[in-house]
Amino acid sequence: MAVGESTVAEHTSVEETAIKTMTDYQAAGELLRALAAPMRIAIVTELAAGPKCVHEIVDALDSPQPLISQHLRVLRGAGVVRGDRRGREIAYALTDDHIAHIVADAIHHAGEGH
Repeated sequence: MAVGESTVAEHTSVEETAIKTMTDYQAAGELLRALAAPMRIAIVTELAAGPKCVHEIVDALDSPQPLISQHLRVLRGAGVVRGDRRGREIAYALTDDHIAHIVADAIHHAGEGH
């Protein structure tokens, strides 16, 4: 197979995902709203590499801790991230690898200059 080619099995169409109810569309809309802020996209990108504590995200994104915490609350409320206690700190991780793929695809698409 040549570079850039893909098999049909690698791509899932909307029909194959069996989205059938308005509830499914509403849930997808809520997920996309939670990911709509550039800082939240950056946080998801950081967490795609593995769990991180707030101070690690603050350092990586060079942003104030209260701002990062606020965005993590939104992401947590939307079910995008979860927090696991590590002693006195909480390590945040993505709840699902699909979320990292959604964000990576969005960044890639935006970079194509459409």
